[in-house]
Amino acid sequence: MLGEKLADYQGKVTGRRILPSDGTTAKIETSFELSGKIIGIDSTMMGTYWSAVRPDGFIYGECPWQGVLMTLDGDMATWGGAGVGRFTGQGSGVSFRGAVYYQTSSPKLARLNGIAAVYEWDVDENGGVKVSLWEWK
Repeated sequence: MLGEKLADYQGKVTGRRILPSDGTTAKIETSFELSGKIIGIDSTMMGTYWSAVRPDGFIYGECPWQGVLMTLDGDMATWGGAGVGRFTGQGSGVSFRGAVYYQTSSPKLARLNGIAAVYEWDVDENGGVKVSLWEWK
């Protein structure tokens, strides 16, 4: 069951590169930087994830603990997650849904420890990113 909304962020893709193929599909690495609020706290979210198109045409993506959340006054959390998505039909636009997990020693961000946050991740054809997160109870 979905709990309260945790966050809204907006930003942009800051880089892409093609990773070595396993012979079946190409992997694309994407880095991004977003700003917004999580649990009511102004913050920046940065990360790098890889994604690959599956044989069924859907996209699987994963951020293997290569994500950082930083508040304006320097509190930090790291995060990892995974999701499945699809091309939107608008250039390189994609839409993902998945889950993220946080870890932090910051008292301000401690509420994020031990929860699963489900997300909606949308990238437009120009690299603009919008993401929303909810607690999954």
